[in-house]
Amino acid sequence: MPGAGTAWKIWVLCSVLIGSALLIGCENPVSSESEEDKAALLLEHTINEQSWNRKGYQGLLQIQSELGMEVSYHENISTLPKLKEQVNHLEEKGVDLVFGHGKVFGERFMNIRKSYPDIHFVSINGETGAENMTSVQLKGYAMGYFAGRLAGNMTNTGAIAVIAARSWQPEVNGFADGAKSGDTPVEVISKTTGSWNNKEKALQKLQAATSEDADIVYPAGNGFHVDVINQAKEQGLQAIGYLGDQSDLGEAAVLTSTIQHVERVYQKIAEKYQKGELKSGVEAYGFEEGAVSLGPFSPKVPENVRQRIKADIDYYKETGELPGSQ
Repeated sequence: MPGAGTAWKIWVLCSVLIGSALLIGCENPVSSESEEDKAALLLEHTINEQSWNRKGYQGLLQIQSELGMEVSYHENISTLPKLKEQVNHLEEKGVDLVFGHGKVFGERFMNIRKSYPDIHFVSINGETGAENMTSVQLKGYAMGYFAGRLAGNMTNTGAIAVIAARSWQPEVNGFADGAKSGDTPVEVISKTTGSWNNKEKALQKLQAATSEDADIVYPAGNGFHVDVINQAKEQGLQAIGYLGDQSDLGEAAVLTSTIQHVERVYQKIAEKYQKGELKSGVEAYGFEEGAVSLGPFSPKVPENVRQRIKADIDYYKETGELPGSQ
């Protein structure tokens, strides 16, 4: 894979490996319908290191194919000096829209944005916005809330667990609050790994949670969620999938998944930019905008529970109110 000096070419999608959603591409020159607009995606790590990064890449492909923008991606932009070096290169190439794929880019974009007035910076899951910078937030709290509400309905032991990468993740608090919003008391065991990628520590947290009688686990970390689900399945436990649809890991084990449609959000942001409608500041996208959703329900989920969760989500979309949260 190309590094920070990626030439202005796009990896055209050649095949999709069902299940892993791994994109395999052939290098081809870009044929852009719009010579004026160029977009770049910056990644803290490599394109294929995490399923999270692959979602950003899918969004980039949609921007190129649907909007005709010339695009590129750049890996291992992990420090402020590397960011400055890469943005200097992008400025020379005439790039005017730069996506930072992760919360870490928010503060760094704030530090450099004034030096690049002709570039609009977009930080996914960032918290701040300013002139020529937009932070885009996915409404993780509601996503976690409905996952917790389902888990609270399905537990047999009265104890469920969330294993998070970071304590600040809004879906973590949402999961706990959703689980406790039902009529039956539920204990929510919360564990944090401190890393998106530490699979060994995540599995240790799983064992700690099961020792406390948790029978359903929500692994909210894009670098370890698959490993945790597979281990939970081997132990006869159930899980909530994270980031994408994990029903392929076992329909009986995966009750549903909290899906983040990052690719849709990136395309929407790029569309706004092309039309001159992208505002500086903070924009939030959730169930209402199709940016997050629940995946297919497991056959183990009773029909009445499915219908109740679906009705809860519809109510939230219409009113903005989370059922049972008062």
